[in-house]
Amino acid sequence: MMIPLSIFNIDLSAGNLIMFISLLMFVSILVAKIGTKFGVPTMLLFLVIGMLAGEDGLGIKIENLHVAEFLGHLAMTIILLSGGLETSLSETKPIIRKGISMTTLGLALTIVITGSFIYLVFGDQIGGAGASILGCFLLSAVMSSTDSASVFSILRNSRLSLRENLGPLLELESGSNDPTAYVLTILLVQIMETIHSAAGVTGTWVILLNGAWILVKQIALGFGMGLAIGRSARWLLTKIHLANPSLYSILILSIAMFANGATSYIGGNGLLALYISAIVIGNTPKLPCKKEVLQFYDGITWLSQLIMFLLLGLLAKPSQMHGLVWPALQIGLFLIFIARPAGIILSLLPFKGLTFRAKLLASWVGLKGAGPILFALYTVLEGVDGSSEIFNIVFCITLLSLLLQGMTLTPMAHLLNMSIDDDPDVETFGMEIPEEMGMLRDHIVAQEDLEGGETLRDLHLPHGIRVVMVRRGPKYIVPHGSLKLMVGDRLVIIMGDTED
Repeated sequence: MMIPLSIFNIDLSAGNLIMFISLLMFVSILVAKIGTKFGVPTMLLFLVIGMLAGEDGLGIKIENLHVAEFLGHLAMTIILLSGGLETSLSETKPIIRKGISMTTLGLALTIVITGSFIYLVFGDQIGGAGASILGCFLLSAVMSSTDSASVFSILRNSRLSLRENLGPLLELESGSNDPTAYVLTILLVQIMETIHSAAGVTGTWVILLNGAWILVKQIALGFGMGLAIGRSARWLLTKIHLANPSLYSILILSIAMFANGATSYIGGNGLLALYISAIVIGNTPKLPCKKEVLQFYDGITWLSQLIMFLLLGLLAKPSQMHGLVWPALQIGLFLIFIARPAGIILSLLPFKGLTFRAKLLASWVGLKGAGPILFALYTVLEGVDGSSEIFNIVFCITLLSLLLQGMTLTPMAHLLNMSIDDDPDVETFGMEIPEEMGMLRDHIVAQEDLEGGETLRDLHLPHGIRVVMVRRGPKYIVPHGSLKLMVGDRLVIIMGDTED
């Protein structure tokens, strides 16, 4: 057990918080620079540094949990906004049905399987959270989402390019997963509060029907408002002319925050509305100053991730977790190796074009992060029975996921032969390009690459990848979208950032 030094007791409204946060951020960036050399996820390092500085470490104590939850929610808003702006509809369109199935059916199956396991194995060991099947499903719902901040960070910053259009699919799932899990968390909390307050007066079917109505209302309003606000913003951005490019970024941020707040105010899912509106805005033809906007959000997203993970690390109390580590470890391993793969594989059964290896890798990218911890904090603020145990268990599982899945994502992609740059003996035929344009790589077309279609366009290459030449035997072919590919063709590709 850690012995707290108790040298600080900070209210989030105090001015000296700025000094401590700045020091934590400075240390975090230096440590992250070292950690990335060893393949340690940056988000994990931010979380651990927050824990070390927290109440059981240096003794920094956060008193106002409501402000902490607000700051975490604000950071998640910016992360989802950035992810939506960078989502390409041309890449997403071929996999949108798969992504929706993973986000809805896959998530529901994961929650049911995990919640049943928790109830059967630990129902009498985790106090209030295990007192009822609803409490176990609540714990499962809180931790079953794929954290968008972790996935965006690892996939984009490691420049991991995946076969079978898997990268856009995973980003779509993680971006839409957080809003869905948040809705289910709120729904289960409301049902539990209704049952507790009704004391048997309200029938079970009435409660369930009311819950179903809330779920449908949240999703329908979230999607509808997001689409409406996004299209309105698209029209405005193409008509208005601002003197400073930075003002476009601020205007988009204000629109996204309005989408979140307005949708939540009328009973919809604000996070879903924000994400949908961001996708619509990001795919605006000739979006003014698009490059500058994306650069702005790249920086502010990193700041949001750093603050959110540090803040949630500060809230953790390892001294209260020691009795829950073993149950959390078992639940986490069950979720990672059984529940998540079962949910993903079953939800993708109706679709063709994905190999079993691709489905396995998709199930492995079930990273936990700040999202589940933030949802767990919501249960604490709502005063749910066993909420402190929910928070501690979810925190332990998040650490396990970032360690086990976050550190092995790239090796797992290589092991399953799902990385597009896995081919040995890279040959670029003497071609050279300036370093700032990206990297030249080659890729040998395999049979699984052609399962979605035989043309170059059917490959649905990840964002930032362009084919510049095709070698077929002794022939060199200048590529175009309708070019029919053959097994054994060698593609010379540029991997780097693009403006479209």
